[in-house]
Amino acid sequence: MGAVRLFILLICFGYLSCGPAVAERRVALIIGNSAYQKVPRLINPTNDAAALTAMFKAAQFDSVDSKFDLSGTELRRTLREFTGKTRDADIAVVYYAGHGMELDGNNFLVPVDAALETDSDVLDEAVSIERVLFAVEPAKRLRLVILDACRDNPFVKTMKRAVASRGIGRGLAKVEPMTPNTLIAFAAKAGSTASDGDSQNSPFAAALVKYLASPGLDVRRAFGFVRDDVLKSTGNRQEPYVYGSLGGDDAPLVPAAAPAIPRASPEADPQASIRRDYELALQLARRDGWEAFLSQYPDGFYANLARGQLNKIAADEARAAAAEKARIAEQERARLAEQGAKQAELAKAVAAAKAADAARIAAEKANRIAQEKVAAAEAARLAGEKADDKSGQQPGKEKIRQRPGSTVSMRANPESERSQERRGARGLSCTQALGRCRVSCAGPDCGSTVCVSRHQECMRTGCWWGKRFSGCGVIKR
Repeated sequence: MGAVRLFILLICFGYLSCGPAVAERRVALIIGNSAYQKVPRLINPTNDAAALTAMFKAAQFDSVDSKFDLSGTELRRTLREFTGKTRDADIAVVYYAGHGMELDGNNFLVPVDAALETDSDVLDEAVSIERVLFAVEPAKRLRLVILDACRDNPFVKTMKRAVASRGIGRGLAKVEPMTPNTLIAFAAKAGSTASDGDSQNSPFAAALVKYLASPGLDVRRAFGFVRDDVLKSTGNRQEPYVYGSLGGDDAPLVPAAAPAIPRASPEADPQASIRRDYELALQLARRDGWEAFLSQYPDGFYANLARGQLNKIAADEARAAAAEKARIAEQERARLAEQGAKQAELAKAVAAAKAADAARIAAEKANRIAQEKVAAAEAARLAGEKADDKSGQQPGKEKIRQRPGSTVSMRANPESERSQERRGARGLSCTQALGRCRVSCAGPDCGSTVCVSRHQECMRTGCWWGKRFSGCGVIKR
């Protein structure tokens, strides 16, 4: 018995050890500095940072911190807090958009409150790239720093130099990470500047959003695609560059998507072909298309919708004809006025023009009503199809009872009792129809059986079917 129990435990242990690996923990810090206080404002860094933030959140990073327009104190505190999050992370990413500068071969990020009146102020007011690398260093598998900070340095023109020979270069200086599995991506090659762009995002940020979070794509290949896009969009004036190296294994920021599990094919929808033909006729939006549809499918839910579309087309044609008639009448009035016609003829022409214009207005109103009815019917159809797709029922099957030769009124929502009472003056109510049935009904039990049954049907469907009078859509409850 003890041996059997040990065997079972070994099987369970082997099963658990072969299960899926624990998902990697990924963290990202996004910084965008635009509102500089001592130099002109940059347009795109906050937009770029917002776009990268949305990208990393969509990629389901475990932690995505976004910061905007940071002062020197705030920038240092943000990096310190992010360092605590990278200690148990497998992948750590820092993205910075804003001003950066190089001083004696060292790179610095410039906070929004920096004045940088002298070159020595850089050490006190700016933040070294080394501080950023220190923040991502605890990550176990991949450390990535992305700097969209190679823009022209506006502080150089006014900065006083304590040592005349001290170098302040264009863009950022080349940097080689000292820790393994670390990449530093520049928006432009060392010693050159990057464009802020004329659109909502810089060319570099737009390419990052396009490629960097592609599932299963190695980060080095992603930056290769980014380089190609930026070169193309800037006419080969800006070339992004990546410093550092990784091992031979692929290092995607987003793991490859798991293969989809095939789903059992649903049962064939008996109205699928009708729906497909209806949607084709809807795209054509012509009278001959709807007439062809009705010749193929004269009855049913979609047939009623097709008739509504024909009514809409007819109303639009009537509106166009009325507008043309009004235009001709107005031309005739103008012609008679120019020729100095008699007052009676001119008045007659004016009256004809007014009548034509009134007819045009009435036609436009009728067209608008027809369009509203079709729009409501289409909304009901789409909602019904959506609900039917979930419940497996055919669209409109339980909602419409149609008798050949009748006109079915399509409404998105049932009318309230008060609304129906207001509209009852235009037709018989179900109760009035019941009274007429009893008066005209022959037989001792006809009034209490046949008429009552028809009255119940009328109350349920809004239609009355009888020998002497019938109607659907006019009879009100």
